[in-house]
Amino acid sequence: MAGRIEDYALIGDMQTAALVCRDGTVDWLCLPRFDSHAIFAGLLGTEEHGFWRLGPACSTDATPPPADRRSYRGDSLILESEWDTPRGTVRVIDFMPPRENAAPQLIRIVEGVSGRVPVQSTLRMRFSYGRVVPWVHRHDGRTVAVAGPDSVWFDTSAETYGESLTTYTDFTVSPGERITFTLSWQPSHHAPPGLPEPEQQLEATEEFWREWVDHCTYHGPYREAVVRSLITLKALTYAPTGGIVAAPTTSLPEDIGGVRNWDYRYTWLRDAAITLSSLLRTGYREEARAWREWLLRAVAGDPENLQIMYGIAGERELGEAELDWLPGYENSSPVRVGNGAAHQLQLDVYGEVTEALHLAHMTGLARNDYASLLQLKLIRYLEDHWDEPDEGIWEVRGPRRHFVHSKVMAWVAVDRTIKLIESGDANGPLEKWRQLREDIHRDVCERGYDKERNTFTQSYGSKELDAALLLIPQMGFLPPDDKRVIGTIEAIQRELSTSDGFILRYPTDGSHEGVDGLPGDEGAFLACSFWMADDLAMIGRVDEARKLFERLLALRNDLGLLAEEWDSRLQRQVGNFPQAFSHVPLIDTALRLTASGAYAG
Repeated sequence: MAGRIEDYALIGDMQTAALVCRDGTVDWLCLPRFDSHAIFAGLLGTEEHGFWRLGPACSTDATPPPADRRSYRGDSLILESEWDTPRGTVRVIDFMPPRENAAPQLIRIVEGVSGRVPVQSTLRMRFSYGRVVPWVHRHDGRTVAVAGPDSVWFDTSAETYGESLTTYTDFTVSPGERITFTLSWQPSHHAPPGLPEPEQQLEATEEFWREWVDHCTYHGPYREAVVRSLITLKALTYAPTGGIVAAPTTSLPEDIGGVRNWDYRYTWLRDAAITLSSLLRTGYREEARAWREWLLRAVAGDPENLQIMYGIAGERELGEAELDWLPGYENSSPVRVGNGAAHQLQLDVYGEVTEALHLAHMTGLARNDYASLLQLKLIRYLEDHWDEPDEGIWEVRGPRRHFVHSKVMAWVAVDRTIKLIESGDANGPLEKWRQLREDIHRDVCERGYDKERNTFTQSYGSKELDAALLLIPQMGFLPPDDKRVIGTIEAIQRELSTSDGFILRYPTDGSHEGVDGLPGDEGAFLACSFWMADDLAMIGRVDEARKLFERLLALRNDLGLLAEEWDSRLQRQVGNFPQAFSHVPLIDTALRLTASGAYAG
């Protein structure tokens, strides 16, 4: 059985990622890209669907012990796990070297700390999300697993043996002794990858992260949390193209045992745009430039058919399918790959993309004429479509509605484009678009506001609330001290707070289909909870904001990682992991609280 979501660590090479459990088991790894088929899919099934466990040897019927300690090595993505056993202490070092054109590699180094500790490696590779047993054989003294177009090469300094379609390694490690293991992916029709050099690659990987973190311009009281979040966002960036995945996993449930299971291994324009914002505000212009280039390639000459998400190289077709041979994480089915929401109409995306381009321009990113042209084309599309119903920010699978947040973000798109024209960096019908901006603003305030309750609502004519409304003051649609803004914040606190004070996205209806067209409930959405802390600081309730923020920080696992949601009933993280959409607002709120001086001490 897979561990709890928060029991996992992330390692990656900016092209794919692996999840390593506390007991030393790699339960998830897709090769060679984030969105490739998994060779270890035990996270969504059983050990029969692939895993790699490395740690102190134990009897076959015993549960592998969790590490007594684990941490990342400094500000890096190098994981170190230590076990104290009756015979001594052993350390396992896990990492994936950043690469350009080299084969993707997962490297694991076992190091003796004290005593003489028996160690076992149990490697069970299953290709195509656990469905295919590869042909495992020896080639020039190396172990290789082959199935169709894929081959995975296993190199180790220890002796191996095969049994029950599994590769084992048994050995004893003494103080100072190091045993290395490497998995390398290669197209099966290519020559074998070069022999790995684990020690040199460990040194190079540590240096890569040290140099990258040195560019961070934030040095406030929450630096540890901010830097770990930035490293996580960097790890979720597909280096060859600049695309940013929402998470490296699929189908980790928002509701344990339920159907709210989605594939997040793609680039949402919304998620990537807000990630760009955080990177720019903390000194990372190169990542911002790469994402802008990715955007321009993905959208190409067809902004009228803007998708809400694309593949990490800009692919448009992300057809959704169900993997019925996988039972799902803790029997949460179906397991889905692909994402059918790719072709939804979500008008807010135009606002997020335009805001990101505006911020890039304002922070001095070198001008790109096509980026300005794209921005103008997006507004011309919104001129004719802003007043249509859509699926909204949360990708509801029910009927389209006039979501208030979507209209607000359409206003943001027009407002930022007007500012671009006013700065002299673009040409457009200024007076016409000023009138459009006023029309959208008036429409939202008249049709999306409940005067009796003094709150904006989720959609025109509805009574439901939506935590996305918390972005109204952050986007500048209304000032923080406007009574309608304060009323909305307080209404969301009353009606969308969990028992422990975190924020739900919107109401759900248990066994019945709710506003999103799905049965079941979900946890508190962590991004929304950070937005609440932001808003509280903006309206002057800074002590309350700080306390909420620090309680949110306490939800991170021991390595500083967050999933998409927090289940207040089960007191555990839920949803895909780690989630960019949780780490970005963590950074933003830390910056706001630091600027206001609202922190302990």
